[in-house]
Amino acid sequence: MFEALTDRLTAVFERIGRKGRLTEQDVDEALREVRRALLEADVHYTVVRDFIAAVRERAIGGEVLKSLTPAQQVIAIVHQELVRVLGNERVPLQWAPQPPTVIMLVGLQGSGKTTQVAKLGYHLRKEGRRPLLVAADIYRPAAVEQLRTLGQQHDLPVYDEGAKSDPVEIVKHAVKLARDQGYNPVIVDTAGRLQIDEPMMQELERIEEAVRPTEILLVADAMTGQEAVNVAQEFHRRLHLTGLILTKMDGDARGGAALSIRAVVGVPIKFIGTGERVDALEPFYPDRLATRILGMGDVISLIEKAQQQISEEEGKKLQEKMLTGTFNLEDFLHQLQQVKKMGPLTQLLEMIPGMGQLLRQQQVQISDDEYKRVEAIILSMTPEERRNPDIINYSRRRRIAQGSGTTMAEVSQLLSQFKQMQRMMTELGQLAAGRGRGGLRGLLGGANPFAGFPGFDGMSTGVGPARPAAIPPARHAKKKKKKRR
Repeated sequence: MFEALTDRLTAVFERIGRKGRLTEQDVDEALREVRRALLEADVHYTVVRDFIAAVRERAIGGEVLKSLTPAQQVIAIVHQELVRVLGNERVPLQWAPQPPTVIMLVGLQGSGKTTQVAKLGYHLRKEGRRPLLVAADIYRPAAVEQLRTLGQQHDLPVYDEGAKSDPVEIVKHAVKLARDQGYNPVIVDTAGRLQIDEPMMQELERIEEAVRPTEILLVADAMTGQEAVNVAQEFHRRLHLTGLILTKMDGDARGGAALSIRAVVGVPIKFIGTGERVDALEPFYPDRLATRILGMGDVISLIEKAQQQISEEEGKKLQEKMLTGTFNLEDFLHQLQQVKKMGPLTQLLEMIPGMGQLLRQQQVQISDDEYKRVEAIILSMTPEERRNPDIINYSRRRRIAQGSGTTMAEVSQLLSQFKQMQRMMTELGQLAAGRGRGGLRGLLGGANPFAGFPGFDGMSTGVGPARPAAIPPARHAKKKKKKRR
């Protein structure tokens, strides 16, 4: 969502980074570019005005203009001000002193409320809670059925009374059931409209009055830009919102709502939706989003995603295999499948500092379909071949290519790059033990370690050209015999 803004800000910082010292004029020129970039990203004009004023006040101080690293100081100030605009710290969900806690989701039709109810239930169950989902949207066709289906798919209990009951009574009965049977929290899906209208708001106020929810979360579509801010203001005026869930943060809109809504409405963002899958709901951390916007990645979130998929014991075994050179294609396939569970590859790469911008500069298109190609090749091997790829000769490659629906060149390329990766892992282990040779360039051997892996063909790493795919051994052997004659 923030690609365009990130690229613009990165260009500004690179430009001032080339100057040894900064003048007040340099700072003003840079901030004009930053202002333009924020406005084009659909950030609310009052937020932009206050943001630029705060950055300028700090950036023209003696500590920056006299600094030996003024550009880095400016970037640090911009980062700190972005974090301030986004809310400074994560605001977690509040829990009722006497269970069950009632969490009421509200918003316009089409913002994704029903899906977010299931996502929030799934997220809280992973934290050890016992959620009960409540289908109180009786007006939208199939809304009740949609929540039932999501509940069945992810083993989440759903309370509903069909589409003929009064929503207020449905919620009251659900809360009583939760209290009697030990469910906590109760997550309520409410009705929306295409636009805010009086009957909808009155019904929501009646539900609020009946069950006194601990949390009233507005589900807002981040792709609607400033309209999301206007909607949030009106809902907050009538319902006293306690938080926001911004959906479709994986979209290609300009992202201004995320930067504006907290500052304008004064309500914290508690979660962001980053995809369609039920696990694509993340707690909102202002500092992490600020680092993503500035192209610095989000390593902490990446590590957390990895920890959810890989246990500490499994991680230690994997580390040992990598450092001793015993990491084989079976291990690689297992790790590939774990990575797939973490989310789309493009999102994961954006969390690595500088990687997102590098991919855009190199115009590298990464598709999750590439996972399937690599998986198909490895699954077409025998267990013995996966454990010992060195035995894969010409005839085995041909069989693997036919079985996976790929070409022999693709099989050869995967094997070649896997062998190179094994070598790098072993040498990194030796380097860590003080036995390595020659730093990063020596470890990479002048080659591109990413070439041949999903979406990275031909990508430059600045350490040398990618090696060509290996020639199949049998064909290579025939050429040698010819020369001997």
